Order: sequence, then structure tokens, then C-alpha cells
Amino acid sequence: MDQNDVLFERAQKTIPGGVNSPVRAFRQVGGTPRFVTKAKGPYFWDAENKRYIDLIMSWGPMIVGHANPEVVEAVQKAAETSFSYGAPTEGEIELAERICALMPSVEQVRMVSSGTEATMSALRLARGFTGRDLIIKFEGCYHGHADSLLVKAGSGLLTFADSTQNAPSSGGVPQDLVKHTLVLPYNDVEAIAAVFKKQGDQIAAVIIEPIAGNMNLIQPSKEFLSTIRNLTSQCGSVLIYDEVMTGFRVALGGAQSLQGIVPDLTCLGKVMGGGMPMAAFGGKKEIMSKLAPLGNVYQAGTLSGNPVAVAAGLKTLEIISREGFYECLTGQTKKLMVGLKQAADKANIPFAVDSIGGMFGFYFANAVPSSYEAVTKTDIEAFKKFFHLMLDEGIYLAPSAYEAGFTSIAHDNEVLDAIISAAEKSFQKLK
Repeated sequence: MDQNDVLFERAQKTIPGGVNSPVRAFRQVGGTPRFVTKAKGPYFWDAENKRYIDLIMSWGPMIVGHANPEVVEAVQKAAETSFSYGAPTEGEIELAERICALMPSVEQVRMVSSGTEATMSALRLARGFTGRDLIIKFEGCYHGHADSLLVKAGSGLLTFADSTQNAPSSGGVPQDLVKHTLVLPYNDVEAIAAVFKKQGDQIAAVIIEPIAGNMNLIQPSKEFLSTIRNLTSQCGSVLIYDEVMTGFRVALGGAQSLQGIVPDLTCLGKVMGGGMPMAAFGGKKEIMSKLAPLGNVYQAGTLSGNPVAVAAGLKTLEIISREGFYECLTGQTKKLMVGLKQAADKANIPFAVDSIGGMFGFYFANAVPSSYEAVTKTDIEAFKKFFHLMLDEGIYLAPSAYEAGFTSIAHDNEVLDAIISAAEKSFQKLK
């Protein structure tokens, strides 16, 4: 019996669904999850010791490749002096200074341990700063599993979400709480303008994935972003950029550096921790000064600024800051997308691709979608078949049509050629 099946059966006895994060369960694509035993560079190995080319890279953090020797050395050195102190360290200051230098919109930053903590805390801070309750998010965007954000959320929740407008996407979330969250279509300029015209003085914050990655990769229009920035500024609302996924992944300065937008608050995670549980939120000093112990907005965490995670993050940020890093990463990711598109065209299969930095999306459709609704109209069944064909060829894609993919600097030409070759075979079988 396959050891992955054995482990999955065993896991389901003590872990709900056999996994500790829903998308890992393969529910959308079917089949048995692969249980990873080790990873190196662009590869990981499963319980059967089968090697896969990894195209999720821990959902983004492993931008310098798995088990990068420099990062491993930094973590080992930090671990020798203890895993946690519950007291401040110089490393926290160094990481904060580095983030503020790379993202000028971030004047002060608070460390936390997960992306959910970052977005949840940023929203509480925005409400505390403005004295308002109402927040706006966009359909298909996922900002973690805090109660007020589980309304038409993206990612794994797209499989389970209630289609009713403003109904919670999860059990256990009170309807009374959700009433403070308005959900608008992504890339819909008229919708955001209409809401601000009617309720602008009630809106505490707008939170957005500046490049959506939780309904596959969806890029915003310039008009959409500029409208949001202008309206939030005019009405005194806080613009929160959720760059947990895009921060340091699409560019050294995040999506905001590519778009020319200066948000009021930014949420970070994934790459900033180098694969360790590490996240942060930060922004204007005027807003951040409302946090305890300076202000009355409370936020705390025993493991915030964990020294081992800080060491991994600092070394990762050092590596990605080196000359030519993003030019190489961006070029390799584009090369991969071009190869996949050519392979699909050869097989006469409708297929569209997009990429930015080390983040990519592909869609079984004639054009790249621009909204959640458009993503749901792509050929999901074709994706499921393609996923398993590629898995058989040793290529590990995101096990959901609603997830973006990720490359790393370790995905060299030899690796890309192997992926494209596997895709050519898979598309031919898909015809």
C-alpha cells in the first residue's frame, strides 16, 4: 500500500480531515495528499521517496529554495542560543529596519506569527484609529481566518463558501459580526465608488490583495487601485495592503512598489520569515502609535519576533536584495509560463497564463480572468485532470484551481525544461 495513503488514513483519526490546513486535503482535485519527508532547492520528496518539482514552495515563502544553506546556517546559529525569550532582541530591530527601508510606506512595524494575525490586527488598528466599524473587502480575496474576513473569501474557502451575499463563508461566524463587512467585486470601479458615495464617512478601512493570489492570480487595473486610494484618502479611511503573499515575492518592495500606490497599512508574511512562522503589519507612524503600549488598541503575542524566525527572515531578505535576483526570478517564471502556453496551444487546449515576479497563474480559459466570477467560469474539470497528470509526472501544482503558483531562484533552466516536458505530455493526454 502506498505510504501516502497509509499516513493519510492514520492522520484522519487524530486530525480533522487529516490535514492542518484545508487545501492540503486535495478535496477539490481528489486523491491522496502527498506527505512530504524532505525538500531541497526546487524539489520535495514524499513518503514513497518520489521526487517532485515543487511549484507552491510552501505557498510562497521559499523564494530562495528549500533548505537554502545560508538560511539553514542562520537558523542553526540562532537556535543555539534558545528558541524563544519572550523579551525583545536586537534582531527584531534589524528586521524592522530592513522592512521599513525596503517599503517606504512602512514607517513602523509590529511583528506577529501569522498572516491571519497581521490582517486581524491591522483591521482592529484601523477601526481604533478611525473610530468606525465598517470595512470593505473584495470577493475572492482571502485575508486569513479572522471572523470579520470570512465573507466571500478566496483560496480553500471557495470550495465551501455560501453564495449568499454577505453570508459568512465559515460556520461559527456570527451574522451580526459580518454586517460590518461589505464585499465588493474585484476590479469593479463603479461598485467601490458607489459605496463610498453612500457610506464613505462610515468606512474604517479597505483591505485588498494588491495582486490577488487566492482566487488564482488576478491583477488589478490601474483605475481600480487609484480609485480606491483616492476615495480612502478623501474619506479618511485606512487603505490596507495585504501583501502577506506578494510582499518580497513579486518585487523587493512588494506590489506597492510596482503599482505606485502608498497604502496606510501593509500586512506581510511568508517570504519575510523565510519559511518560519513570521508575519508583520506596519505603516504610518500616526496610525501605528495607537497600538499598545502607546495607545488603546491592544495586540500581543508570546512568540512575536521569535529569534529563530527573525534569523531566517533576515537572511532571506539579504539574499533577495542581491543584484539581479528579481530579474532572474521574474525571467524564469515568465519562461515557464510561455512554455506551458506553447504546450497547450500545440494540443489545441484553451489556456491562458499570467505571472509577476516569482508568482504565476494559469487558467483553462481563452483569456486571463479579472475577477472571482470570471475565475469560476474557467474549466475547473480540465484543471483537475491536468493536476493529476502533472502529479504523475512528478510536478506538484497547487491542488486547487483557485490558487496562484510560486517559483524560486532554484528553478533553473533544467527544472523548467522538465516541467514543460511534463506539461506537453499531460496536455496531449488531456485532449
